[in-house]
Amino acid sequence: MSIAQSNNLSDQIGEDVRALLNLLNESDMLRNFIGNPFIDANDKKAVLVKILGDGANTYLLNLLMLLVDGRRISFLSDICEQYLVLLRRLTQTVLAEVTSALPLSESQVQTIKQKVMMIASAQQVELETKIDSNIIGGVIIKIGSQVVDASLRCQLRRISLRLSSS
Repeated sequence: MSIAQSNNLSDQIGEDVRALLNLLNESDMLRNFIGNPFIDANDKKAVLVKILGDGANTYLLNLLMLLVDGRRISFLSDICEQYLVLLRRLTQTVLAEVTSALPLSESQVQTIKQKVMMIASAQQVELETKIDSNIIGGVIIKIGSQVVDASLRCQLRRISLRLSSS
């Protein structure tokens, strides 16, 4: 992060790190290949260079090569996650996890971002969306340890508690 900041590359490296992290999360084969201690380091380096492509940031590429040489490449996902945490702190961006019963429209996403910005007093919001049909309708928004449950399931539970206490 300090190298990225000193070279004004924090956001660019952040985009590359997000793409790399998405790839690792989506591909069990890649994750297993990179984490396998029996695969030759040069083979891992070649795959990482191919994945990042010609436009790869030199600093990120050097870090990956260093991790391979130091046999620490299996921690790549955790390192990427931590970089994104530091980047969010630097840019005053808050991460909000939004769970909904159906995919959200663009206008709903913008509305949620505005609400989260007000709740968290943040400059920017990064949304991580999940679909869960069990909530029936509405949304559940998690910002750090704070949870805003505006789901239909939660409202039905409240009504049920009120009726049973009467």
